[in-house]
Amino acid sequence: SVRAAPTVSTSTRGYDAGKKVQGRKRHIAVDTLGLLITVLVTPASTSDRIAARSLLRRLRSAAGRRVQLIWADGGYTGTLLGWARNTLALTVEIVKRPDLPHFTVLPRRWVVERTLA
Repeated sequence: SVRAAPTVSTSTRGYDAGKKVQGRKRHIAVDTLGLLITVLVTPASTSDRIAARSLLRRLRSAAGRRVQLIWADGGYTGTLLGWARNTLALTVEIVKRPDLPHFTVLPRRWVVERTLA
């Protein structure tokens, strides 16, 4: 989530209670190099799982059948996995955070973070 200026229309911004930010969320799909494939911007109040369905539909139309496997973080668990498999023929694999007391670089997850940075 990123902050939005007060001049931004209230219909396009929302409140992200997790980050305590009023603004927008950027949902992106990147390839293994971190290059953007598709982008979706929603109000910050939109659930990640709800936005993921729109993002995955855009991904399927942009990339066609070339994309088969999606790596996602723990915020995308639940019915999204089955929906993506049955509706779009995509396999969504969750990259879980390890229970370690210190920072650890996770495989594949750093690619998206680097793109956003």
